[in-house]
Amino acid sequence: MNDWNVTEEGHHMIYEMPPEDVPVSLAARVIYELRLDVQRLNAEAINLHNAVAREGIDRIKLYKIDEAVKLVKDRATAKFDETVEISMNLGVDPKHADQMVRGTVVLPHGLGKTKKVLVIANAEKQREAKDAGADEIGGEELVDKINGGWTDFDAVVATPDMMRAVGRLGKVLGPRGLMPNPKTGTVTTDVANAVKEVKAGKVEFRVDKTGVVHVGVGKVSFPTDKLLENANTLIQAVVKAKPAAAKGKYVRTATICSISAYRSG
Repeated sequence: MNDWNVTEEGHHMIYEMPPEDVPVSLAARVIYELRLDVQRLNAEAINLHNAVAREGIDRIKLYKIDEAVKLVKDRATAKFDETVEISMNLGVDPKHADQMVRGTVVLPHGLGKTKKVLVIANAEKQREAKDAGADEIGGEELVDKINGGWTDFDAVVATPDMMRAVGRLGKVLGPRGLMPNPKTGTVTTDVANAVKEVKAGKVEFRVDKTGVVHVGVGKVSFPTDKLLENANTLIQAVVKAKPAAAKGKYVRTATICSISAYRSG
């Protein structure tokens, strides 16, 4: 492993042999050749999967959303229940604070999984959270537990009085998109309602640095009408969140796909 350089490119690890004048063991060269074979086979599998998935699709045609949903469902080939994701390319520049697009919406039919909700609050609010169905409830001891590496939860709700302690979790929760925020309703005194919304299928959307919003809207196993309703609910929420500073065409393109093990690009 130490005999060559390893870099990451997309979803793949790229292995590079050192220059010829650097001594490398025979075993290392054999392993290197095997890894190249694995990379080649993975690339062939991805190309085959993409070719099958695109068969019968006109890449120039603009499809109505009901047609697109049917195409996605018909082409789901993974052995697991794939997530259906919508990507919207928006006419905004996220580098400017007044063009940031961010919000939450409750999908009427959820995401196909029940989220594990953690609530950090004082004793009184902890009782409300428990009655609302929160999975993990506590105070500052949970902050210490998370700082210790525990991340067995899907959403975090906190009361305003606990944010001084929760703020220490920025480096842990921030990269995972789990940091409580008043704008998303996860910093609140009404913890019961916040827990119920998350359990009911509340999702957060936020434009990335390239101006694109990616959000899951269900599973391929969902009936078409439920996927359509979830998709339309998300699209309407993103359109409603258009910043006043955004000029020109707001929604440039929108695509829908299933996320499988062979997803690329």
